[in-house]
Amino acid sequence: MYKILRNILFLFPAEGVHYFAMNSLKLLCRLGCKKLIAASYSTNDPKTTTTFCGLDFKNPVGLGAGFDKNAKYLNELEALGFGFVEIGTVTPVPQAGNDKPRLFRLPQDKALINRMGFNNDGVKVVAKKLKEWKDSQESRVGRQESTAANSRLRTNDSRLIIGGNIGKNKITPNEDAWKDYEICFKELHPYVDYFVVNVSSPNTPGLRELQEKDSLRKILSHLQTINATQSNPKPLLLKIAPDLTQDQIDDVIELALEINLDGLVATNTTISRSGLMTPDSRLALIGAGGLSGLPVKQRSTEIVKYICDKTKGKIPVIASGGIFTGADAKEKLNAGAALVQVWTGFIYEGPAIVKRICKSL
Repeated sequence: MYKILRNILFLFPAEGVHYFAMNSLKLLCRLGCKKLIAASYSTNDPKTTTTFCGLDFKNPVGLGAGFDKNAKYLNELEALGFGFVEIGTVTPVPQAGNDKPRLFRLPQDKALINRMGFNNDGVKVVAKKLKEWKDSQESRVGRQESTAANSRLRTNDSRLIIGGNIGKNKITPNEDAWKDYEICFKELHPYVDYFVVNVSSPNTPGLRELQEKDSLRKILSHLQTINATQSNPKPLLLKIAPDLTQDQIDDVIELALEINLDGLVATNTTISRSGLMTPDSRLALIGAGGLSGLPVKQRSTEIVKYICDKTKGKIPVIASGGIFTGADAKEKLNAGAALVQVWTGFIYEGPAIVKRICKSL
C-alpha cells in the first residue's frame, strides 16, 4: 500500500511532500486517530527495550536529526513507534537555510541528496516547543499513574526519548563556534535527554573543519565543563562524517576517551558520489549536498565496527546510514552499535519501518 502512495508522492518536490505528509499525520492525530495509528505502527515488545548512556529506550530504533528540525512532530512520531527522535540541527538564531530546491531523491540508488543548510526556527523557539512537549508528557504520565493506581494495573513506560542535535549558525566564524554550541546546549538542556554535537554536515561552509582534533577539543571540553555543573548532566555525543580518514577517526576516538565523551553517532551524510546508478547528468543537475541512504550503508557499518572494535566497546555508538530493513539494523547492531537511526529508509519504506525492524530483532 505504501509503495503505491510513495510512487504518487515521489511525483512532487521532496521538501514540499515532507511537510505535506507530516502535517497530514498531525491532522489525523488531532482528529483523535493517534491511538489507531499507534496500534498499527508501534510496538511494545519488552524484548526490544534498550539501555544506552543510562537512558531507557522502549526500542533501539530512532529517527535521525534533520527530519523534525523544530520539534513540531513529536506526538506524531511517537505514534509511529520510534524509540527516540533527534530534533535539529538547532542553531542559536533562526536561519532559512540554503536556497530551494535543496532536497532530492535518487530512487535508483534508494538515496537522498540534501543541502538544507541547518534551516531551523532558532533555539528559543525549539526550546519552547520542547517545554510544551515535556509538560504534556508529565501530565500524561500523571494521568496514567492515577489510572493504574485506581485499577491496580501496571503501565509500561513508553516515554519517547528526545535527542538535541546542535550546530552553529552559518554566519558564525569557526573560531567562535564554541559559543554557538554553548548557547544551544544551555537553552535545550532542561528539555532533551541527550545531546549530539554536529560538526559533520557538508552543507554549512567550513563546518567540517571543526572535526579536526583541536577544534573538537575546544567545543566538546567546554560543553563537558558546563554539563558537569548541572544537577542532571546529559549524555553528550558527537556525530561524525563517513568521509573521515582512518587517522581522523583515530583522533576522534582518542579525544572521546580523553574527555570521557558519552558516545558517537556514525555517520552523517557523505559528499562522495562513488558507485551510484543515478546518471552523472542528473547528479550534475542536482549539484552539491550530503548523500544519504543505501550508498552510505557499507561505509557507515565499517566505521561503527572500527570504533567498537578499537575501543572494545568503551565508546557507545548510535549507528546511522543505509538502514531500511531489520537485516540492515542487525548488521549495525552486530557491528557493535547500541542503537540505530533511520531517515532515508523512513522515506522509502514508510511508516511501518520501526515495527518491521523491531519484529526482526
